[in-house]
Amino acid sequence: MAKGNKKAGISIAVFIDALGWELLKTEEFLPDLLPCREPIETIFGYSATCDPTILTGLLPRDHGHFSFFAYDPERSPFRRNLFLLLMRLVPKVLASRHRVRNVVSRVLRRQLAYSGYFNIYNMPFRLLPLFDYTEKRDLYQPDGINSGSPTIMDYAREKGIDFFLSDWRASEETNLAALKEAITSPERDCTFAYLYMAAMDATLHQYGKPHPEVSAKMRWYDARLRELISAAEEEYEEVRIFLFSDHGMTNITGTCDLIPVIEATGLKFGTDYAAVYDSTMARFWFIDEQSEAPIRRALETAEGGRILTDEELTLWGADFRDKRYGDLFFLLNPGILLVPSHMGERPLAGMHGYEPGDPDSTASFMTNVELDAYPPRLDSLYTLMREEIDRWNP
Repeated sequence: MAKGNKKAGISIAVFIDALGWELLKTEEFLPDLLPCREPIETIFGYSATCDPTILTGLLPRDHGHFSFFAYDPERSPFRRNLFLLLMRLVPKVLASRHRVRNVVSRVLRRQLAYSGYFNIYNMPFRLLPLFDYTEKRDLYQPDGINSGSPTIMDYAREKGIDFFLSDWRASEETNLAALKEAITSPERDCTFAYLYMAAMDATLHQYGKPHPEVSAKMRWYDARLRELISAAEEEYEEVRIFLFSDHGMTNITGTCDLIPVIEATGLKFGTDYAAVYDSTMARFWFIDEQSEAPIRRALETAEGGRILTDEELTLWGADFRDKRYGDLFFLLNPGILLVPSHMGERPLAGMHGYEPGDPDSTASFMTNVELDAYPPRLDSLYTLMREEIDRWNP
């Protein structure tokens, strides 16, 4: 486009998964292009919690997302599933393999016609009929949020603006190319863009920090984003960049196996209680109310974590009134990983999902715009993005 005939402006939100504030202290990253930067508090939980919070500006209790599995045998989509009945015959040494689990997840996703992120991870096939899966719909599409709350994408659609939304299923290279095309196309006047970059999360899970692979990925982001910003500046009079993450990453220093601790109580899973053993926490439902006392006693003697108080859950917005995600939460100390868990059989180098106030959990926010106030927590990003949409589309 010829100079002097530029489009007015664009606001680009760049979401890099797991780019924590502590990581930025050791890695140089776009210091000249995004000089205004501050830590931003994450939300208790995993990406299944953080992403809906970013998109809606709501806390988990209000948008209805927390973790992928909730005890709900009556509404379980896995009940009377013939494919799962057959998979229960597969020996554990084979059934627990990552590739097998991915194939089963793909088959079930097609059967159930889910549009959201779907993965059964390491949940035993025999236990799946006791649980509902909680992210059935694509978060970024209309009616994607469990509570029915609108997202920032819904706001852009309602205003009828030309905006760009990356495809979370596609590669980072594909999404970068698609955004560059949207920016440079003479047929479009894109005023808002939402670019999701997922690969850093997997890199940090695999290698932890610091690590040469992490540094290499940071350099890759630096180079690609410089190219993107340069392309945008050729097309627009003003380019406003807001780069943020959902959480940081904590190096794993030890493991904890809670399953035998609970099984030692003699209580029966599915009759007396139910549990989901996530990576950094365990959540319990008391089917028989008499099971609560022995489970609490067992957890109070367990090393590496603590039972969360009602006050903590309320502060973090995870006080679900219907107890959908658990009657009791046991959270591990930062750096301790549940192994085995319903998420996996083997330790990882890095993990997130610890208490939000831990430094390694803290997310990042950076921009080329001098703001009067920085977003203090993930739920503040919605308001910022809405104001940016209104800036170009009053």
